[in-house]
Amino acid sequence: MKTNQLIARLMIAAALGTTGFAYAQQDGALAGAAKASTTADDAITSKIKASLADQKQIGVTTADGVVTLTGTVASTDAGSKAIQLASAVPGVKEVKSELTVAAK
Repeated sequence: MKTNQLIARLMIAAALGTTGFAYAQQDGALAGAAKASTTADDAITSKIKASLADQKQIGVTTADGVVTLTGTVASTDAGSKAIQLASAVPGVKEVKSELTVAAK
């Protein structure tokens, strides 16, 4: 009887250990995906900032391919140009504008 209990406990421990291992693998995979996403977002942000080098007052953030532009621009034309430049960068899914036009 004791042998059967020992075997049952070992099987339960093995099953729990395997489940924990599966979760650890899943967490690792998700962390890798998040890291890849962050790297891609950083690359997108860098490219947009380079294309907007003459407009230092515009802030650029990227999350999952969605770019947000913030800051103040001199005119609506300048804001539109910034949005167009950001939209043209590969990997950009959407551009959200929080730009404001400076008062004259």
